[in-house]
Amino acid sequence: MEELDVEPAITNIPAASDGKHLGFAWGPGDILAYETLYMAPGAKGSGCSFIHEVRKDEDIYSPILRKLFNESHHIFVGLQTIREDLPSKNKKTQFVSISKNYRSVIRACMEELQQVAVSTKVAEVATQYGNQVSILLAIELIWNLCEVLFIDAAPAGPLLLHLLDWVRLHKGDVDEKAREVLQSESPAEHHDYWDVVVSYVLQGRFEEARQMLVKQATLQPAARNMYKLMDTLLSKMPFYNPGGTQTLTEFDVKWRHWHEEVDRCLQDNSFASNQHLEIICKILVGDEDTLLEHKELLSTWYHFLVTRLLFCHPTVKPTELHYYAQSCMTMFLDLRSVPEPLDSILLAAFEFDIHQVIKDCSIALNNWWFVAHLTDLLDHCKLLQSHNLHFGSNLREFLLLEYASGLFTHHSLWQLAVDYFDNCPEFGHVYLELQIERVPLDTERKALKVLRICEQRQMSEQVRSICKIMAMRALRNNRLGSALSWSIRAKDAAFATLISERFLQDYCARGTFSDLDLIDNLGPAMLLSDRLTFLVKYREFHKLYEENRFSEAAKLLLSLITAKIAPRSFWMTLLTDALPLLEQKEVIFSADQTHELMFCLEELTSSLNTTAPGTDRTMQDEDIEQTKVELLRLALARNLAMAIVKEGTVEA
Repeated sequence: MEELDVEPAITNIPAASDGKHLGFAWGPGDILAYETLYMAPGAKGSGCSFIHEVRKDEDIYSPILRKLFNESHHIFVGLQTIREDLPSKNKKTQFVSISKNYRSVIRACMEELQQVAVSTKVAEVATQYGNQVSILLAIELIWNLCEVLFIDAAPAGPLLLHLLDWVRLHKGDVDEKAREVLQSESPAEHHDYWDVVVSYVLQGRFEEARQMLVKQATLQPAARNMYKLMDTLLSKMPFYNPGGTQTLTEFDVKWRHWHEEVDRCLQDNSFASNQHLEIICKILVGDEDTLLEHKELLSTWYHFLVTRLLFCHPTVKPTELHYYAQSCMTMFLDLRSVPEPLDSILLAAFEFDIHQVIKDCSIALNNWWFVAHLTDLLDHCKLLQSHNLHFGSNLREFLLLEYASGLFTHHSLWQLAVDYFDNCPEFGHVYLELQIERVPLDTERKALKVLRICEQRQMSEQVRSICKIMAMRALRNNRLGSALSWSIRAKDAAFATLISERFLQDYCARGTFSDLDLIDNLGPAMLLSDRLTFLVKYREFHKLYEENRFSEAAKLLLSLITAKIAPRSFWMTLLTDALPLLEQKEVIFSADQTHELMFCLEELTSSLNTTAPGTDRTMQDEDIEQTKVELLRLALARNLAMAIVKEGTVEA
């Protein structure tokens, strides 16, 4: 890929009409733009009445790129668990492995995007996916180079081998062209044959180049010796073996001998009669003019750089890279052209300026995914603390916070963001508190997820807020059990009291309780409010009555009446509940208990008689109440007489 062709971070901001001003409202993941009422003197026209939503990170809404965010999240979480006390060698191996995992995720998404872009019939969608592929190509290219230079930190010798792999991985068009050539009827006569051979040589893939040259040699028996000589030169070129016994100095001597042999062949005009072989020979000696003549095959200045190092400076040291990189970019690019953002980023990497790489990527790329994850990995490698001990960690945290804040605007990716905030020690908790309040609680299941996150992190204020919202919603939908459960979880006594009263009203209207399982199993939670305690105890009274445990039921009912924790409007219901117990053949209430019931009844009737004028009570309601009172008085008098006889005495 030659250039980093990305959209700006914010696109499609509408233009204001003549004489109008634009107003903005910033959201967590977007901007609302609108024309204000202000009109400059002399301006004409009514302006635009629309409000435009401008999203700053469209990538999180791409279903394929969501896989990138999900998979990289797992890698990120695993990286945070690497122990600090591991030996440096082991840690380096793990960091390189993690870096490759990140790159494999990028490549998998890129390949899927390419397939979709090819298969779709909608031109606009194909263009969109094509742009995303270009961005991911650039991201992988930069990440791979950072892995070679910073994370793996390859020394002289292995460094060139890694750079060759880097170029080969990102210059795959030669393999496609080679397949076309080999599948033709006569590969050696194909118009792209020599381009393929030269491309293989430029990438240091001599084995493939030799196999291709064999096909040409069979067509030219007279030039067989010439092809054999080229085959020998290619087979004898030494490559450094990091795991071998050969030292870097010994390799350098061997390489120089080979280079001198190639140069002699060129000076002796050994390939003068074959233009193509002579070009290959000039490439092998590192002739700059010949290399620059093959710009189309090299396609990029950094490919030119690696090829030049391969044939001129195979033992290049990391500290020397910036010199060669700058000169190659200058030679390769047209002096009139301005370097693309990708060129500047790669050049900064070759100059080992990590902070500049991160800065340029933050500006050029359209989301924070790349810089956040790369910076996190580099910080774990202790590569960001060169100037200021705290700068690296602060930079890492800032980028992670920005990335996670963007994830929070998505309906499902917000859950990934929680782990990123958790691993930002300074401001992560504060950001999480602010962002979690913006998550729409669409369903009870989602609310429980958010609640669990808050509870695990002791975010008590957010826990109460979520529970109150869900309790109110359940109450509006007349789901009393759910509302009560949420209010208990919020430890909201006032709301629990309100819902308990609704339960009692519901009981009065229907004659039965709803959500019995919840009420029966509240346990210590019933102590949250007096009204809730009453509700649970009143339900307990009904259970005792159903089990024919009349004495216990009577004692509990009397305590509920005399404790006066029930709303006054419910007193008549409680006294009416005493009627079946008063009518039992066996005396349930003692004389003292009967007196207490009588006293409560008189207190209730006196309050009913003094009800304020205008109270919404019909004549029918008053008649019913009066009938209940008379029945209660009769039952209480009869029970008192039976209790006195049973007890055998009456206290004064």
